Amino acid sequence: MTNDPADLTSADYLDSAREMNATGHPYLAHLLAEEAAQRTTDPATATGIRATFPAPVTTRKESD
Repeated sequence: MTNDPADLTSADYLDSAREMNATGHPYLAHLLAEEAAQRTTDPATATGIRATFPAPVTTRKESD
């Protein structure tokens, strides 16, 4: 791994997104996947990444 975020690739961000998703952090996974999608040159691949890691629902449900 590198110390400079500018050296990270789309694959690095996608690997991290998968890890965050697996550990129960869907919002962070979504953010990392979005960065991976932005660094991808193929629009179809970027669309696939975004579909795999959609934005999580952030509404709260009140309980009594």
